[in-house]
Amino acid sequence: QVQLVESGGGLVHPGGSQRLSCAASRNIFGITVFSIKDLGWYRQAPGNQRELVAAISPDGSTNYTDTVKGRFTISRDNATTMVYLQMNNLQPEDTAVYYCNTVPYTARSWGQGTQVTVSS
Repeated sequence: QVQLVESGGGLVHPGGSQRLSCAASRNIFGITVFSIKDLGWYRQAPGNQRELVAAISPDGSTNYTDTVKGRFTISRDNATTMVYLQMNNLQPEDTAVYYCNTVPYTARSWGQGTQVTVSS
């Protein structure tokens, strides 16, 4: 089982930037999963379903949902089993709890998430 720990959330003003980090467990499962799986950042706003906003393949190919395209950048470091989400020009509608997981997700790998609040 791969454990994922998100960090980097907080309060940011509209138009601001934030960088989220996700650390995957560095046991044999985590390292193996990291080397072969697509990884993604998901978010869940109050009253909404959890949605995938950005994904990255092991070779670095990326995909984004339309609402974040051009503002968010996902990256990964396979050597350190880290996934990052650089978020620029944040807007109030980006307020949510952000999670990382495989794509498609692994139910038992959901972490606690990190809260991002965009407000003036």
